[in-house]
Amino acid sequence: MMMSHGEMLLRIGVGAALGGVIGYERDRHRRPVGLRTHLIVAMAAATFMVISSQFVYWQHYGKDDLVEVDTERIAASVVSAVGFLAGGAILRTGVTVQGLTTAAGLWLVTAIGMCSGAGMFVESGAVTLMGLVALTVLRRFEDKDDHLLQRRVSVVLGEDAQDITAVVESLKKLGAKVSDVEYEKRLDDEKKRIVVTLDVKFADTIAVPQLIEAVETVKGVRRVVVRHHV
Repeated sequence: MMMSHGEMLLRIGVGAALGGVIGYERDRHRRPVGLRTHLIVAMAAATFMVISSQFVYWQHYGKDDLVEVDTERIAASVVSAVGFLAGGAILRTGVTVQGLTTAAGLWLVTAIGMCSGAGMFVESGAVTLMGLVALTVLRRFEDKDDHLLQRRVSVVLGEDAQDITAVVESLKKLGAKVSDVEYEKRLDDEKKRIVVTLDVKFADTIAVPQLIEAVETVKGVRRVVVRHHV
């Protein structure tokens, strides 16, 4: 049955709105893939689903035209394609893998968008609610702390520097935790400086300038660079 433009736009709009709900939850937990990305993915999935179910009616094929159309291919391709998008949200740092929940969230909003595009509003709404429960309520059973920030701190030490332990202890006094340390010694440099990279977790009440000041107080520190942890 051919749908009106209003009904098709309604399905796309509902899919986008429900995907945005999941994205808003991700934004609240400071995830790199947030409201806009989830909303766009769900809206695109709903659009593809509407196209899949309706494009035949807009081609003005006659009943005697020798045309065979497989309307399932577009929807099936969306499921495959979103895997590449979700894969881009997964990051690996050493033995730590991050972004799996975000990738699963993109997969979820794709399903929600397709469900809305098919006109299954009750089901898409129920799946959105279940997704929120999984992301918020069940989160309490995991070892997560949204009040902790993670940054990558690079420190350049001169020849007269103390041991790197002094830098770590200075950060610990501030209340920060150092989870990983990497060393790089530049042999081609006349002053033989050492570059140390630390993954640091600290409370969101601590400002980055305080973090830098704590490192600068250590003897022999020549440079401090603080970056977002990837």
